[in-house]
Amino acid sequence: EVQLVESGGGLVQAGGSLKLSCAASGFTSGDHGMGWFRQAPGKGQEWVSCKSSRDGSIYYADSVKGRFTISSDNAENTVYLQMNSLKPEDTAIYFCALVVPKCGSTDGYWGRGTQVSVSS
Repeated sequence: EVQLVESGGGLVQAGGSLKLSCAASGFTSGDHGMGWFRQAPGKGQEWVSCKSSRDGSIYYADSVKGRFTISSDNAENTVYLQMNSLKPEDTAIYFCALVVPKCGSTDGYWGRGTQVSVSS
């Protein structure tokens, strides 16, 4: 059974930083994308960032480019999201996702989410 466990959410003032972590277990090797999407109150899901296992290519939503950085520790099946210069509009539940076979796919697994709240 594939499990994704997120950590690192919290409350921060605008301009602050947070780092999210996601540990994956139970996934057998194979092409996949691993990253984060978010859902703000009253809004739809938005992919924030994703890293492809095949070639290491990385996707960022325009809304977070230059502020967020995704990284991974393949040996530990862990992916991180460093979030800097946070804005109130970044407030959302952030979900870790592992999609197959690559970023952009809607087939895969996701965690329970971690709340990120940014105060103005």
